[in-house]
Amino acid sequence: MRDKYCEETRGKKLDLNLGEGYEVEVECDWYNKLIRRRELDLLIKHIGKPTPSRLQLRQAVANALNVDLKRVYVRSIQTEYGWGVTHAEVHIYDDPERARSFEPKHIRIRNATPEELEEMQKRGELE
Repeated sequence: MRDKYCEETRGKKLDLNLGEGYEVEVECDWYNKLIRRRELDLLIKHIGKPTPSRLQLRQAVANALNVDLKRVYVRSIQTEYGWGVTHAEVHIYDDPERARSFEPKHIRIRNATPEELEEMQKRGELE
């Protein structure tokens, strides 16, 4: 089922405003009805530029798709050495509480802004 949706969205450009020299293509854009999240597989071309940080990518996706930052999680960023090409997997949840239920703790910590880390500390999630 997912492959059908991937074929329909593959190669579509996504304007994330990561800066000059960055080009983003969608490899797969799929809505997972069971988990209630949108799953994006992105190809980021950045020849001669650094790999975007997880937080930078998270904020760019949230802004481009006009969603709350707390709903967006970058699952993985993998750069091909020497090519200036990065593959990223991004999940966008319908509700931040669903993200807390499904995303592993280490992914939530990696994606956290300093403010979110402080909130997690107060809730005792970092122990």
